[in-house]
Amino acid sequence: MTDIARSAADAPQSIFDSDWMIRVRRGSEALAIPIAALLVSALLFSLFLLALGKSPAQFFQLIWLGGFGTGFSWSNTLLRAAPVMLTALAVAIPARLGLTMIGGEGALVLGGFAAAAIAIPMIGSTAPFVMHILMFTGALAVGAAWVGIAGALRQFRGVNETISTLLLSYIAIAIMNFFVEGALRDPADPNKPSTKALESAEMIGKLPGIDVHWGLVFAIVACVAVYILMFRTTFGFACKIAGGNARAALAQGLPVGRLVIAATLIAGACAGMAGYFEVAAVHGKANASLATGYGFTGILVAFLARQHPLAIVPVAILFGGIAAAGGIIQRRMGLPDATVLLLQGLTFVVLLASETFYGRLAIFNPKARTERT
Repeated sequence: MTDIARSAADAPQSIFDSDWMIRVRRGSEALAIPIAALLVSALLFSLFLLALGKSPAQFFQLIWLGGFGTGFSWSNTLLRAAPVMLTALAVAIPARLGLTMIGGEGALVLGGFAAAAIAIPMIGSTAPFVMHILMFTGALAVGAAWVGIAGALRQFRGVNETISTLLLSYIAIAIMNFFVEGALRDPADPNKPSTKALESAEMIGKLPGIDVHWGLVFAIVACVAVYILMFRTTFGFACKIAGGNARAALAQGLPVGRLVIAATLIAGACAGMAGYFEVAAVHGKANASLATGYGFTGILVAFLARQHPLAIVPVAILFGGIAAAGGIIQRRMGLPDATVLLLQGLTFVVLLASETFYGRLAIFNPKARTERT
């Protein structure tokens, strides 16, 4: 009878107290809190619209219509989502090491500018395949080097990586503008200062059946590859250990410095790839249109995805749809095109505030059941 009583006492009170349900509840925290942050952002933004005398229902209906309602909308959404996926990876990869780097915008701009500059002497005279190989390689190398500067400053001089990457982004835009408006400006283009444009036959084509370039495929493949690298290899495990406690990692013999440099180089290469596709598949040349804020949107996407490479894909598509709806919102509701940027900024603030709830809500973090004796 004593054994039976002990067994009854040790049994869980309900299915919600079982070990597997506890694991499910803990795992759902990473999904539930970001979703709640999105809903709170939508509620606050609805109050803002009501104060302006606008209809929140119409606003969100237009986001759906402009971003996901038609095939044309989906094309616009995916076109914007592709570079955001890559710039989000530029944030997520260093985050594995505990680094907050926000330099994706600068690496994208310089990567795109490098691709355009490399192409100038080859336009109309070199095989497109050879030209694109050189453009692609140059863009990745420049993007990697640019973010790698911040990694080196962090590792060897103790410079805060958030500040350095932000400043480097503005420097990158200034460098591009200096050359685009000066030595590399195409004199045949009297309008917007730009480099010499690629010929139409030299541009990267569209995916079969959809008006989206091949950069979307590369971006998704990059997200999967980064997931494998950071979550399924010894390199990724070493980055996780170093990010958790750098001193303990050094004590165990891990090359923390090399890990930091390697991670920042990979991160910069991802953002540089985004710049390459913006030049080779969208604009055909380098100009101020490269600095459209994809790098900064990538910061929001990475945080909302909890720096998980696979989660970045759907979140980037969501924000690509919001950005794609900016035009129709402006036409139908008379709101500025920057309204969607305001929504993104509000979402980022709410998302940062939601970080304080991780590990504190009892519904997601029940006390583990212990055996009684």
